[in-house]
Order: sequence, then structure tokens, then C-alpha cells
Amino acid sequence: MSDYLLLLLTGMGISFLGSLPLGNLNITAMQIAVSENARKALLFAAGAALVEIIYVRLSLKGIGWILSNQALFRYMEWAAVIIFAVLGVGSLWLAHRRAGEQKSMVLNQRLNRFLLGLGMSAVNPAQIPFWFAWSSYLFSTGLLQNDSRHFNVYIAGIALGTLTGLVLFIFGGRWLLKKINASQRLLNTLVGIVFLVSAAIQLYKLLYRRG
Repeated sequence: MSDYLLLLLTGMGISFLGSLPLGNLNITAMQIAVSENARKALLFAAGAALVEIIYVRLSLKGIGWILSNQALFRYMEWAAVIIFAVLGVGSLWLAHRRAGEQKSMVLNQRLNRFLLGLGMSAVNPAQIPFWFAWSSYLFSTGLLQNDSRHFNVYIAGIALGTLTGLVLFIFGGRWLLKKINASQRLLNTLVGIVFLVSAAIQLYKLLYRRG
């Protein structure tokens, strides 16, 4: 498998898994598909994915600058450990608490669904530390490198993963509405384990390299 294909699949996998836990974007996409139609839901998904691509590209430019200062890059590697650990513990906590009823989004306004996806994704602050942490981690492994070709492949994978995750909610909306409580617990548990394992691997690499 070529390095570019592996990078594409890695970006796609991270983005896909990040789209699975229940949140405002995938729940809204599902509600649009159920209450309106799939075409409008796909427009919403495209808007959300576009903003995510922009955020990732901006974070990559920041990481490229950090790479020129190894001390700052080392701090970012430690920050990735902390962020992964916090997200992992938070996901497991959500998996084992009794969540309340999800309130439906107000979808009766006339705003274009593509613009709605742009707006909702733009005000989602969790994307910034999420992608900054993952990109820092991939830089430390050498899979992601500081050049435009690697960046473009990585971003393409992220876009595909985000769209795939949202499409899963769009076309599986009716089924998920019946299984939403069990699915939320299972997905939060799986994602929490992934984050904690990633934090442990990164921590081991940092301690082993320093030793």
C-alpha cells in the first residue's frame, strides 16, 4: 500500500469515526432527511464538510509553522496526549450516563440547507483541537509530511470520511431513530476506547523517545 493511499484511508477513517458519535451535525442531517428529503440533507452535509476542510487546512498551516520550532512541536505532541485522554474519558462517561431526550432542531426556517450546514459546522469549536491533535500525531509518526501533496491527500480523505459518516445518518435515519439510545452508548464507548488507546500509544512513544 502506498504512503498516499494509507494517508487517504487514515484521514478518512479518523473523520468517519469522528462523525459517528451523536452530535448537532449528524442529528440535524438525519432530521432533515426524515422530515424533508435526502437531497436537502446531502446539501447540509456538503456545507458541513466544506467548513471542516477549511478548518483542517488552517490547522495544517499552523502545524507547518510549529514544525520549524521543535520545542513547540514537542509541546503539541504532549497536548495531543492530553486531548486524546480527555476526549476518551469524556466519551466513556457519556456512554455510561443516562442521557436525556434530544431536542429537535428548528428546521422550519427558509435558510438553504447548504448554508445551514456551513453555519452549524463553523460554530463547532470541537473541530479545531480535534484535528490539531490528530494532525500533530500523524506528523510525529511521519505518515503526514509538511508538503502540499500530503496535505491535499489528507484533506481529501477527511472530506470523504465526513461525508460518509453523515450519509450513514441521512439514509439510516429512520432506523437510527428507533435504536438511538443503544447506538449512542455503543458508539461513545468505542470512540472512547480509540481515544484512550491513541493517548497511551502517543505517551509511550514520547517517553520511550525521551528515555
